[in-house]
Amino acid sequence: MKAALLPDRGVAKVVGDDARQFLNGLLSADINKVSPDHAAFAALLTPQGKIIVDCIVAEAPSEDGGGFFLDCPRALALTLVDRLNFYKLRAKVIVEDLSETLGVLAAWDGAGRTEYGLCYADPRLPALGLRIMIPPHLAAETAADLGADLVDAGEYETHRIALAVPRGGLDFVYGDAFPHDVDMDQLNGVDFAKGCYVGQEVVSRIEHRGSARTRIVPIRYDGFAPEPGAPVTVGEKTVGTLGSTKAGRGLALLRLDRIEDAIASGQPLTTGSITISPAKPDWARFDFPGKIKAAE
Repeated sequence: MKAALLPDRGVAKVVGDDARQFLNGLLSADINKVSPDHAAFAALLTPQGKIIVDCIVAEAPSEDGGGFFLDCPRALALTLVDRLNFYKLRAKVIVEDLSETLGVLAAWDGAGRTEYGLCYADPRLPALGLRIMIPPHLAAETAADLGADLVDAGEYETHRIALAVPRGGLDFVYGDAFPHDVDMDQLNGVDFAKGCYVGQEVVSRIEHRGSARTRIVPIRYDGFAPEPGAPVTVGEKTVGTLGSTKAGRGLALLRLDRIEDAIASGQPLTTGSITISPAKPDWARFDFPGKIKAAE
């Protein structure tokens, strides 16, 4: 088993009598299903359905004080807190940024549990493993308690990219992407039966009309890594944007409708002078152009 402290992650806390109802009215997942044994992947959206910030919502046991802890991008933790406070009105909740005192440790490739911090399974994919909220200085002790080797965060990035799981800020731009674009509907990040939340009408319309044309998908390449953020092209036509890359694998945000003819005719997808090969993630349920196999 491996474990890595993720320096890009922060923590926000929401506590109070109305905390569950408050979050459920704002986030894309059903917070009524969150318990100390079950975390949820969710996003806070604009009224137009674009992602402001995504997060994993975990609940602390009542014997540990209760409350909801939001595992979020550290760079956006204060933005998340400010937005939640904007919506608070008369709700009996307290929202605070705990990123200076709490961090997030990821653990994967094995089974283990720990008494350190708040431990929860990653709700996006079982293969992503566990996440644990702890003070960063306890990372080594927590890894040892898990029976895991403490490794560099870069190894977790390799693991994440191999599983084709997007990361905001690298694989998509916050404020410019819908949940479907970044596969949140495929990775348990949207509950289509829960009722109203901010941006819900737009997201439901995309789902029910089947109009999601842009998706983040895994890609492969040979040689030097292409530059993240570079346009992906077919001939002179731009069909997407490259995201994370590592060791011959990466992710790209692609207009699937625009690459269908290219795949059918054998035209290469390129970024700069580098040819890339897209695939459908093995966990994905959306339609993919041509007869490209699921990513291995």
